Amino acid sequence: MPDTKYIAIVDDHTMFRKGLSILINLFPAYEVLFEAANGKELIDKIDPDRLPDIVLLDVNMPDMDGYASAEWLRVNYPDVKVLALSTMDAETAIIKMIRHGAKGYILKDAEPAELKQAFDEVLTLGYYYNELVTRKVMQSINHLIDEKSPLNAIVKLSDREMEFMRLACSEKSYQVIAKEMFVSERTVDGYREALFKKLNVSTRVGLVLYAVRNNLVVL
Repeated sequence: MPDTKYIAIVDDHTMFRKGLSILINLFPAYEVLFEAANGKELIDKIDPDRLPDIVLLDVNMPDMDGYASAEWLRVNYPDVKVLALSTMDAETAIIKMIRHGAKGYILKDAEPAELKQAFDEVLTLGYYYNELVTRKVMQSINHLIDEKSPLNAIVKLSDREMEFMRLACSEKSYQVIAKEMFVSERTVDGYREALFKKLNVSTRVGLVLYAVRNNLVVL
C-alpha cells in the first residue's frame, strides 16, 4: 500500500486515544487524520473534501455512541470504512455494530500487529472478521433462530430505544431523560413500555439488570 491511508480515531478516553494515535502513526503508510471524543465531535470534524479511509470507532461513548456514529457514517459517507473498537466481546455489541455498518471489530487489548492487519484487510478485502467475530456471529445465528433468545430481542431494538435504555440506567428521572432526548414525557413512556414488552421485564430495575447482564451499558 504505497499511498498513505488516513485514520480517524473516535474514543472518549483521551489518554487511550492519544496513545493509539502515536501507535498508528508508526505504521508504514498510515496516518491519523484527526481524533474525536464521540460521534458528535466526529460529525463536527469530518471534512467531505478530505475524508478518512477508516474510522476507528469506540462502541461506548457519551452523547453519541458507536452504534449511532456508525449508522451516520453508513448513511452519509458509505465509502468510509468503520472498524469498531471496544473492550466488550459480547455478541450483542458485535452484531449491532455490524448491523450499523462496521466492517470489522477489534478489542482494545489486541496486539498492535492485529490492529495493523485489521487496517490492511478492511482496505483490501472490505472487511476484517477475526476469530472472535466469526465465532460470535456463528453463535448468534442459533440464538436468532430462537425467538426467546435475549440477543433476538436486543438486535431488534431501535437506536432511540437503546438511547433510552442507557439513560434509564442512570439516576436521571424520566422527566430529565425526556429533556435530554428532546422528546415528550409521553414518548419516553412509550420507549419504556416498548422495552418492557420486548425484553420481558416489568420494572426499571429489571431493565437495568437486563442491560448490565447483556453488556449493553457499563455502570
